[in-house]
Amino acid sequence: MSDVASRVLEVQSLRRSFFSNGVETNVLNGIDFFVQQGEYLAISGPSGSVKSTLLAILGLLDAVFTGTYLFNGYDVAALSGKERTRIRNQEIGFIFQEFNLVADLTVQENVELPLTYRDGISAKLCRQQARDSLKRVGMQHDLNHYPSELSGGQQQRVAVARALAGSPSLLLADEPTGNLDSVSGHTVMDLLSELNREGTTICLVTHNREFAARAKRVIEIADGRIKNRG
Repeated sequence: MSDVASRVLEVQSLRRSFFSNGVETNVLNGIDFFVQQGEYLAISGPSGSVKSTLLAILGLLDAVFTGTYLFNGYDVAALSGKERTRIRNQEIGFIFQEFNLVADLTVQENVELPLTYRDGISAKLCRQQARDSLKRVGMQHDLNHYPSELSGGQQQRVAVARALAGSPSLLLADEPTGNLDSVSGHTVMDLLSELNREGTTICLVTHNREFAARAKRVIEIADGRIKNRG
């Protein structure tokens, strides 16, 4: 049985609908699950909008839902936009399929960027945390390179470093291998497994069953509902 106090996030009866031309489409239909501190959870399912919609809610990017979402004890529905922004910046690290690196910033500057939006953190500390994070993913020798000078796998490693630099409570990975070749994809997944062994809490969203199976627990979603719990 899980320890409720150690849950990084928990959703209960989570629902999300969209309206178009007066027609309501239910995308999430009563989702229930949790993520424990230090856990590696995969949310798997066919390609489509369901997993991305769920991830937007989990990452505090979308607050239009019904049901309950608790993040580190916060009732997300009760938070102001400013509070959600603060928590997202300080406690959640994002890894996207598209890398989302800024082309005219160096590797180090890209990793530092999210930290610069935090109150009370010095430029010196930003630099040190960025370098420490890049060392964790094996990119410490490419500090002054630009994204265009890196392979896709290297760019995704930088994106992982950026997500880790602020020591988040949760790492959200959205199809992190989607734009990578097979070898680079496996390398990034090996990195995520290593980070989890070091204590990083990870929630992976993927349609790749092989990569989902690397997680310690898998939830399968289809038609807006949980179909299977591993």
